[in-house]
Amino acid sequence: MASPTLPSLVLLLLFFSAFAPAESQTCSSRAFTKNRLYSTCADLPHLSAQLHWTYDPSTSTLRLAFAAAPTKPSGWVAWAINPRSTGMVGSQSLIAYRQSDGSVVAKTFNVSEYGPIRPSKIDYEVANLEAEYAGDGVMVVYGEVRLPRGMTRVNQVWQVGASVKGSSPDVHAFGKENLEAKGTVDLLTGVASGSDGGGGRIRKKNVHGVLNAVSWGILLPLGAIVARYLKTFNSANNAWFYLHVSCQIIGYAVGVAGWATGLSLGSKSKGVVYHTHRSIGIALFSLGTIQVFALLLRPRKEHKYRPYWKVYHQTVGYAVIILSVVNVFKGLDILKPDQKWRTGYIVVISVLGAIAVALEAITLVIILRRKKSTNAAKPYNGASNGHENGNQQSLV
Repeated sequence: MASPTLPSLVLLLLFFSAFAPAESQTCSSRAFTKNRLYSTCADLPHLSAQLHWTYDPSTSTLRLAFAAAPTKPSGWVAWAINPRSTGMVGSQSLIAYRQSDGSVVAKTFNVSEYGPIRPSKIDYEVANLEAEYAGDGVMVVYGEVRLPRGMTRVNQVWQVGASVKGSSPDVHAFGKENLEAKGTVDLLTGVASGSDGGGGRIRKKNVHGVLNAVSWGILLPLGAIVARYLKTFNSANNAWFYLHVSCQIIGYAVGVAGWATGLSLGSKSKGVVYHTHRSIGIALFSLGTIQVFALLLRPRKEHKYRPYWKVYHQTVGYAVIILSVVNVFKGLDILKPDQKWRTGYIVVISVLGAIAVALEAITLVIILRRKKSTNAAKPYNGASNGHENGNQQSLV
């Protein structure tokens, strides 16, 4: 059975990418009821939460909107300032939840200890506190907080939960995302950081994404294009082979670095598992390693096992390309970068696909011309119809 062509595989990948989940709504695109507008917003690094605010230094007033999705529709969301530490204990919280009658309410909670909490006054004066459910299932807390003069950088804590008993939010989950939902926010500059104090974890995620996109998602498909098409041109000689091997080895090496970064992130994120992304990553590493060993197992051209090796090598190679591109889009869905990054990768893959389609057509033309030329150059060695020993005889 003939192996599938690279252009058809690339077109299939583009089809999948077109239906890949789009980036979730960012803080800059969220709109609020009553024409509420805020000068600054930040997509917080955990629990898919957002903070919008306007700070007035003249009155030390923070006008804010905190948006997050509760674990369940009957659950709760919370945003807090902790003036003394970086955790939940001691936080001055604004918590919104759904009441038994279905309405949504926001109240203040002074979280002085772990355990059941009840509505209470907090250290700051709060005005216009209210809450609502947005159309996308996100609960939004609105309020105005009067801060001590000169307090422009605060420790923030945010959280989501699944249920409420009376007016007391039940305990939240203790997954990695929940435990890391804390950080700082500079009300003047608009810089909000996660619990790693400077975005180190976010940087590691970005490094992981870039390494894998460049290696598995670009270099390996490029190496496959080189192997399939450049060897058709006589002028390429053996250069295509060395270029192909270079692309694959560099791509594999960079990919292993990205894979190791992913393992490091996973070991530090107990309870946070992206099952499909991880499974495809493991499969890619395994198949990529097999492809590297294919160099050691490569028989000579005249060897009887060479056709079987070629089928194995091409099959695994195409499988790696498909899984690589799919997993890059899975990673983009997890990282949720600016739309320009997703668009940029789609453009790169589209360009590679267009190059492959063009080279497929050129290769087909070259092969047909060579076959025609070869057939025309063959001497006719028949001994009939007026020919003998390959020489035309006179008919008279």
